[in-house]
Amino acid sequence: MVDLRRQVAEIRNELDAAIGAVLDSGAFVRGPFVREFQERLGAYLADDRGTPHTLGVANGTDALQIAYQALGLGPGDEVIMPAFTFCATAEAAALLGAMPVFADIDPSTFNLDPAQVEAAITPRTKAIVPVHLFGQCADLAAFERIAGQHGLALIEDTAQAVGTQHIGPDGTRRWAGTVGDIGTVSFYPSKNLGAYGDGGALLSHSDALHERMRQTANHGAARKYYHTTIGVNSRLDGIQGAILGVHLRHLPAWTRARQLAAACYDAAFAPSAFVTRPARASYSTHVFHQYVVRVPADARDRLRDALKAQGIPSMVYYPVSLHEMPAFADARVTGSLAETERACREVLALPMHPWLSMADAERVADAVLSFFGERTLEATAGAAELIA
Repeated sequence: MVDLRRQVAEIRNELDAAIGAVLDSGAFVRGPFVREFQERLGAYLADDRGTPHTLGVANGTDALQIAYQALGLGPGDEVIMPAFTFCATAEAAALLGAMPVFADIDPSTFNLDPAQVEAAITPRTKAIVPVHLFGQCADLAAFERIAGQHGLALIEDTAQAVGTQHIGPDGTRRWAGTVGDIGTVSFYPSKNLGAYGDGGALLSHSDALHERMRQTANHGAARKYYHTTIGVNSRLDGIQGAILGVHLRHLPAWTRARQLAAACYDAAFAPSAFVTRPARASYSTHVFHQYVVRVPADARDRLRDALKAQGIPSMVYYPVSLHEMPAFADARVTGSLAETERACREVLALPMHPWLSMADAERVADAVLSFFGERTLEATAGAAELIA
């Protein structure tokens, strides 16, 4: 699904130099390499509002919990989010005693449906957490409007979408993770911007929120041994900071390569009667953390088996929605979540990474289409034009 060994081989000299510099310095926790990466990531995500504060933490789940803590979420508070996502979005809220409230998704993008969110708001609602799933922004203009009207915090779960841009109604482009009050990021190795271990980050344009999150991540201390609140211990280490600094230099090229691979898939699947390609929202670019298609539910698992027999990996993100899991039996569910449940039955992620060649993509697409008695077209040669 992701060729990390190819990634290492391509930039091995840069990685060796970066890691060697950390070893020579002895700055293994936070330190100058983490600070430099934070500054560079902030500069990468800057827009006409300025440069967002960037705080490296231990992992993406910690980033979510620290964001919730910084906003003061706790028992009795409700947080609206999708049930079609990884458990961390809800888990971090539940650990603080807050109530995850699950709303349904837009069937075309798999992202949280603003209309469903608006219907779920109660006097106890304190925050909305749209997840930018699979590398495409949720409808942030709608969520900004809803949050503003109801006085709610807006937290962007950007674990899968670093480098994605939201396109506003006036054409203004803003980076995913920098639009709401707080953006949370995961640097898990398989992410578009991944470390070689765990890592995460918090983004915010608010000085006050940034300082609150900085203290929370450092045992609640404003300075060493002076603790002003209850916090956690969540730190990005120097080696991961140095590795991420190398990877950030390559992120634009890697994003373009993912988009080209996706365009090749798109061209191959365009005439299919059985495979539904990923939708492109008018309000977002797409960095294709995953390339996720829909296929008939009664064929999905048999297709996976057929691909596996040919040495082609695939994954189901996600086979079970959060509202159907015992861990979240006490969460509040709004509506039927019919689209969430349908997506769990129909989605299939195909191999996607920057080193996926056109030949690789055509082989995967041909195997999928052949399963349904269809064949790929030679039109994939013009795939690059599809992402202009």
